Amino acid sequence: MLNQLRPALVLTLAFTAITGFAYPLAITGVAQVLMPAEANGSLVRKNGVVIGSGLIGQNFASQRYFWPRPSATVPGPYNAGSSSGSNLGTTSIRLKHRVTAEIERLRAAGVSGVVPADAGTASASGLDPHISPAFARAQVARIARARGLREADVAALVRRNAQGRLMGIIGEPRVNVLELNLALDASGN
Repeated sequence: MLNQLRPALVLTLAFTAITGFAYPLAITGVAQVLMPAEANGSLVRKNGVVIGSGLIGQNFASQRYFWPRPSATVPGPYNAGSSSGSNLGTTSIRLKHRVTAEIERLRAAGVSGVVPADAGTASASGLDPHISPAFARAQVARIARARGLREADVAALVRRNAQGRLMGIIGEPRVNVLELNLALDASGN
């Protein structure tokens, strides 16, 4: 029995060292050299202080900022420790009430016209940092009023911060809410 136990223990320790320590350290080292910003979480800094990540949404509630799409995380919105979707299906009454309440909130804040789908629904992870350009444009008038800016200037910020499809075909056009709000702050007012 010792003849079988010894090789099993040696192999277990060897593979633990390789797959549990050596490989992760090597991959982390390569990532730090080739793409350090991404390897460290795509952190966004303002005046040297970390204020967020380009990969995780934040809950902006002020009238002076672009709002993200709703988040399904608990206990609060954009809780990165609780990434999850709502798992509510298209026939769910709870989903219908949630979307209706979100649209009513947007209407009360001055959003008019067609409300884009992402304005009322959460993403699959509940952490998506992006909104559609249509949802950003729907908020332009509200933000211009709150900041005393011309709508054309706020709309220009949205256009400058919009990102297209990857390689022209993958994904949907999008706007990172944190980056857009930072650009809004940098523009004055």
